[in-house]
Parts: sequence; C-alpha cells; structure tokens
Amino acid sequence: METRVAVISIIAESRDSATQINALLHETGSYIIGRMGLPYKEKGVNIISVAIDAPQDIINNLAGKIGRLNGVSAKTVYSNIINKADT
Repeated sequence: METRVAVISIIAESRDSATQINALLHETGSYIIGRMGLPYKEKGVNIISVAIDAPQDIINNLAGKIGRLNGVSAKTVYSNIINKADT
C-alpha cells in the first residue's frame, strides 16, 4: 500500500464545527502524525494543521469531508515522496 505525507490546513469560522472536525480526525487517527490548533480570537476563527501519512484516497476523503462542513475550509499540501508500506 502506498502512502503520502501531507498537511491538511483547516480554517474553522464556527466553534460549532469543532466536534464534527474532531470526530472526523478521530476516524483516521491511526494515520495522523500530529496536529496543532490555534484559536485566533481577534478574528473569531480557529486554525488547525494536521500532518498525516496515509493512502492518498484516505487523505482526500478526510479533507473533503472536513471542507464540506458548514463554516469550514480545508486545503491539502502533499509531499512528493510516495512511501511503499508493507502490507
């Protein structure tokens, strides 16, 4: 199985979406390398970065689900390295 290293950048404009974002991240928790969340109170947004090493379809699916949440934007940046994991 091939995996890619990527960073999913998330901007959440609503605190109501936090529970949904966390639930989606929990579903793919075994692939997540780390995450960082920054509340930007002056602008009323939360900025989240998620580092992940997973098959590309898992990353795309996760970013798509997060990006479809109300008041949430998500973009993904991929490394050029493709890892061939043992199956």
